[in-house]
Amino acid sequence: MTFPHGTLQLHELVLPVMANHHGTLFAGQGLQLMAKAAFLSARGLARREVVMAGVTGIDFMAPVPVGCTLTLRAWISRVGRSSMTVCVNGLTEAPGAPREEALKGVFEMVAVDARGRPVAIEAGYIH
Repeated sequence: MTFPHGTLQLHELVLPVMANHHGTLFAGQGLQLMAKAAFLSARGLARREVVMAGVTGIDFMAPVPVGCTLTLRAWISRVGRSSMTVCVNGLTEAPGAPREEALKGVFEMVAVDARGRPVAIEAGYIH
């Protein structure tokens, strides 16, 4: 899988405190990590504060065991006047095991001003 220029990457170690009773990443924690990656990617492009307006198509394809590294990749797939679509996927990595896609989702983010109102993304910021 290839990713566009400007793809943001986060690396997280899955710790026991992040796990469910099966010893794998709790779905809520996975969603929180994906939201963090989407936020950082959108804020980086907009160069201003952003808020989440929606989430679609969240998929948990494989369990992520405690001790794995989860690499989250986020990239902007669409830019509107004040909104952006951010795609996020997560790959697991454990010593001696191949990387595996474990989760993915699509986030709608909106650039906002100091009062939290939508504001246009300056065209000069879009690469």
